[in-house]
Amino acid sequence: MRDAAAGGGTTVRLGILLSGRGSNFVAIAESIHEGRLKGAEIAVVISNAAEAAGLAKAREMGLPTAVFESRGRRREEHDADVIACLRAHGVELVCLAGYMRLLSREFVAAFPNRILNIHPSLLPAFPGLEAQEQAFAYGAKVTGCTVHFVDEELDHGAIVVQRAVSVLETDDEHSLAERILKEEHVAYTEAIARVVSGEYEVRGRKYVKKRGNGE
Repeated sequence: MRDAAAGGGTTVRLGILLSGRGSNFVAIAESIHEGRLKGAEIAVVISNAAEAAGLAKAREMGLPTAVFESRGRRREEHDADVIACLRAHGVELVCLAGYMRLLSREFVAAFPNRILNIHPSLLPAFPGLEAQEQAFAYGAKVTGCTVHFVDEELDHGAIVVQRAVSVLETDDEHSLAERILKEEHVAYTEAIARVVSGEYEVRGRKYVKKRGNGE
């Protein structure tokens, strides 16, 4: 991936994958539009569900979109179509924004350390589905959200950004989920900015910021 920070105005092309309302996608798009996320542009928004509300929002924004229905298809065949579309649009960084599918081994290999996902817990706590409900039911006092690189294991890759959310005595699982979602919108933009800067490396499972001169 090109280093946008050192690229003299070049931008990193993002591919957004979503399955539902795409609130994190909207937050990313607004951050780019408002100049809070520099050095990035959305090249294409892809969904596995034609009725996804986030897809309709992308069209309203005038962004390129594509649909690859996943029902009844082998994962590898479906992912091959998505990979081809991402490459056709010159995508350099893939951002999963509520994409409700596990990626195939081939997909992960096609974009090594170039796929970001956001998860509504402080990983490695509460991986998988219904993470907010897990935290609430477990009696956790602090939870939050995590943006991480995607590898071949579920909710496992190198962590880029985490933001903590206290679990209040007055919370139920719905109010907790809403407050976590607000932090997700901030965290995803921050994580993309870090990756776009190119000022990091991945050592094993760790995201490590590069030291600059004088540090």
